[in-house]
Amino acid sequence: MSETRKKPDEPKASDKTRAQYETFPYPARDPKDEDQRLVVGSPGNWDEVVHFIFGGHDPSANDKKIKILVAGGGTGDALVMLAQQARDRKAKVEIVYIDLSESSREIAEARIKRRNLEKNVKFVTGSFVDLAGKYGPFDYIDCCGVLHHLPDPDAGLKALADALKPKGGMGLMVYGELGRIGVYHMQEMMDRLSAETGGRKRLNLGKALFDSLPGTNWLKRNPFVNDHIQGGDSGFYDLLLHQQDRAYRVDEVFDFVEKAGLRLQQFIEPMRYDPTTYCSRHDVLDKAVHVPFRKRAALAELMAGNITKHLFYVVKSENKVKPPVPDRNAVPFFVRIDGAALARSVAKTGHIKINFTGLSVTRSLPPASPGILTRINGKRTVGQIYEMFDPRPDKYEFDAQFAVMYSVLNAANLMYLHPER
Repeated sequence: MSETRKKPDEPKASDKTRAQYETFPYPARDPKDEDQRLVVGSPGNWDEVVHFIFGGHDPSANDKKIKILVAGGGTGDALVMLAQQARDRKAKVEIVYIDLSESSREIAEARIKRRNLEKNVKFVTGSFVDLAGKYGPFDYIDCCGVLHHLPDPDAGLKALADALKPKGGMGLMVYGELGRIGVYHMQEMMDRLSAETGGRKRLNLGKALFDSLPGTNWLKRNPFVNDHIQGGDSGFYDLLLHQQDRAYRVDEVFDFVEKAGLRLQQFIEPMRYDPTTYCSRHDVLDKAVHVPFRKRAALAELMAGNITKHLFYVVKSENKVKPPVPDRNAVPFFVRIDGAALARSVAKTGHIKINFTGLSVTRSLPPASPGILTRINGKRTVGQIYEMFDPRPDKYEFDAQFAVMYSVLNAANLMYLHPER
């Protein structure tokens, strides 16, 4: 199904954004590649969505139909991932895709058709700011890398919040300021050289400018952004030449979310927003770890320096849902990692090593971790895993070790919980 609706009086900034993505659909995707791989990531990984937005209870379980919006869906990464995940778990879903660009939509449609997923997807060309309410309300809204390109991001997020069901939630991504150092210097240089130039002419000028920059330039020295090197013409243009673009610090993300009547559930990955990830000295962090989450996350961003984008999940401010906790009735399961391989590695080293955009973090795990990890199969509860030990450890010691192990793996986005079914 499809629909096209365009407003002739949209702001000039929106016209520039639409023109950019008509010429350079982003990210560059070939529908034929769907035969070889599924692009996955955050937000939109359904295990994450269920954990952080629905308290571990999948709203599509028990044959219940749910409604999803992919707002500013581009060439379809989030759309394809969500549609494929729904089919894999045999869920009843209706997914609405909205984007300004016809060229991007054509690629997204071709990718969906390549996987035979078109039955439950509706394609709409236009502004989700105007159209989200028409097609809602939604259980889940995915908006990745779009709000920061709007003339009025606050109005965009408010429109999405208004289209959300009371118990629904959103997965969002906006640019982070500190990890993108040099990007906005490049955009300012382009404005000073040729503010109104667009299309291929702007791309060619941008590439020539980038090639001529000295090694001392901040962009040349920033190893944390690479779309201009690895993303082809569309990646270069989207990163460095966009004419409607802003970035956010952690405090600004919280303000942005709260102004729309929403509550931030968690950043992804949580460990990146924890000051203790970057400093283990208690004398230094004594006054920084026992403060509200917002203050800890803002400090961690300053310490890290490599956060190029903020990925996070939100719910309506009055929605008090919380992620499940590791009690005896919770069922742990792995995400993005081979549990058996992890168990073998931890048995040898006693720790896990995690890489975050050029930063390597090592975390020790409790002695019982290898035995616990080998018994996790996504069906057993924590209590049932405990009963499998022979001899059984002290109950309270086991619970404490499981909690520590889980806190590390959950903070690294490698383990979640769901209630016993």
